[in-house]
Amino acid sequence: MEDSLLKSPAEIVDENIDRGKSKANLPTIKTILQGVLAGIFIGMGAQASSVAAHSVANVGLSRTIAGCVFPIGLMMIVFLGGELFTGNTMIAAAAFEKKATWYQYARNLTIIFFSNFLGAFIIVALTSLSGQWNYTEGLLGAYTIKVAYGKTGLDFVTAFSSGILCNLFVCVAVLMAVAAKDAAGKIFGVFFPIFAFVVSGFEHCVANMYYIPAGLLAKLNPKYLEKAEEAYGLTADKLESLSVAGMIKNLIPVTLGNIVGGGLFIGIFLVVINKRVKQKRLKKDIY
Repeated sequence: MEDSLLKSPAEIVDENIDRGKSKANLPTIKTILQGVLAGIFIGMGAQASSVAAHSVANVGLSRTIAGCVFPIGLMMIVFLGGELFTGNTMIAAAAFEKKATWYQYARNLTIIFFSNFLGAFIIVALTSLSGQWNYTEGLLGAYTIKVAYGKTGLDFVTAFSSGILCNLFVCVAVLMAVAAKDAAGKIFGVFFPIFAFVVSGFEHCVANMYYIPAGLLAKLNPKYLEKAEEAYGLTADKLESLSVAGMIKNLIPVTLGNIVGGGLFIGIFLVVINKRVKQKRLKKDIY
């Protein structure tokens, strides 16, 4: 007996294509506003996960704690709306099926990328103004610098590969939420893949739109710099890579990796597996 609370893989793929078509045809102003909203939500999840994990020395435990908190960002998007770059890479499925054009795909991702950045930066600014980074005698500010420094120090191949792996998890989380027909199912569908991506330490371009600018801003505070050297051995010389150029150096390969992971490995592959294969079987049955 079919479980009425869960959609089949074929239904999920069909809905993903329809959603991709709708996203590709959103009016520009709505696309921008939804993108800003999604950036705000991801920024909220990112800052909360930093608070939860910043004083835990063990890396595995720290990431586990962060992984339990960070998924709230995507949950808010699933329930309240928002256009997230990493999820929107799956519009490739609609373009592949000719329900949208590749130009619409590129246009949507471009608008969403910068809108997400604006939303994430709003949370960076508000978090800084709130005094949150003073927690634990400035250790949270130092931790914010350390996280950003680690990301800007990644080489291209590492960042690109990590971006692919990240968006495999993120897009699966989005589709698992689509598969569920009740709120609890959507929550669990989002939680576990996002938890796994955070624990794994993979790179998410929108999350990095919070983490790296936050580190750049925290770096301007002498108190946090002193704490970063004391707690993590991060001297001013070492932190030279934590710059706007370093942020761009991270975001380019991570973004490209996110596109490949979500657009190709999830969006297009699932169409090929669930629709094209099915069509070939139907043709064989007919003839």
